[in-house]
Amino acid sequence: MKRWFLPAQPDLMGLLAEQGRVTVEGIDAFVEWAAGAEGKGDEVRVAEHGADDARRAVQRALRIAFTTPLSAEDLYELSERLDAVLNGAKNLVREAELLALGPDPAIADMAIYIREGTHELVAAFAAVTGDGDTAIERADAAIKASRKLEHRYRDAMSALVAVTDVGVLFERRELYRRCARIGDDVVRAAERVWYSVVKEA
Repeated sequence: MKRWFLPAQPDLMGLLAEQGRVTVEGIDAFVEWAAGAEGKGDEVRVAEHGADDARRAVQRALRIAFTTPLSAEDLYELSERLDAVLNGAKNLVREAELLALGPDPAIADMAIYIREGTHELVAAFAAVTGDGDTAIERADAAIKASRKLEHRYRDAMSALVAVTDVGVLFERRELYRRCARIGDDVVRAAERVWYSVVKEA
């Protein structure tokens, strides 16, 4: 009988970890798509829908949780910023398909950096409530991966001067910019890890 009156205490970090797991699956599929496995685009979309469900589960849990391991705002922001990473990958795949323009070596390279950053982010999320130093170290590694992506992006954009087909040039540029924006989303999520750790210190 007493249990009926206990406040709700959902496993928020477990739910966030599940969102991270699905996100990693989607980004891993994105890397394979970028390397030329065209059918992996469907797996990216499936994972993105699963990650959306996981994000909504986090949000529902936040509404009923009596206490939270981090502030509700931090948990919400970490979930939302991670969601943006996989959304960006899905949108890039969809854009490429609409343009009938497959990925090239530059996109394949940038996808690898996106995967590196995403894996580091999920590891940072896992440590954020118990080991702030590790969380910050992993967040910094995610940012470093995004900086490598930025360098590759600049090289790819510079190489476009050799493209004589104006239509292809603009289409490639848009896909490259989408990759760069995903890198920015990784950085935003990593910076929120930093903020969360510092605030809880």
